[in-house]
Amino acid sequence: MSGTLEVGTELPPVETGPITRAMLALFAGASGDHNPIHIDTDVARAAGFDDVFAHGMVPMGLLGRVLVGWFGPERLRTFGGRFRRITPVHARPLCRGRVEEIVEVDGERRARLALWMTIDDGDPVITGTAEVALA
Repeated sequence: MSGTLEVGTELPPVETGPITRAMLALFAGASGDHNPIHIDTDVARAAGFDDVFAHGMVPMGLLGRVLVGWFGPERLRTFGGRFRRITPVHARPLCRGRVEEIVEVDGERRARLALWMTIDDGDPVITGTAEVALA
C-alpha cells in the first residue's frame, strides 16, 4: 500500500465477489471440512438455516487475502479474527480496515489495524486485527 499511513487512515474497501456454491465445494475439498451444512441445502434447511453458508475460514481467508493485497505478505506480522455470524451463500463480502495505532516493536515501525468484513446488510461477519511492518 502506497502513501503515508497514520492513525485513523481508512484502507480502501475491497469487495471479494459473491460466496458461491462452487467456492464452498472447493473449500470443502481443500480443507477436508466436508460438513454437509456447508454444501447440502437439505441438511442446512433441516438445521434451521435458509441455505448453506460458508465455512468460518472462508471469510477469514478472504480478509487475509485482502490484507496481503494491501500490504504484501512480507510485511504481515500478526493477523487474527473473531467470527460474528454466518456468511450465507450468495453474500457479497466487503473487506475494510483502519489504522488504530502506530508502534515500534523491536526497532521496527508497525501499524496496528482493525479489520472487518461485512456482507450485503452492512453488519460484520468477522472482525479482526493485524499488525504490519511499515516501509
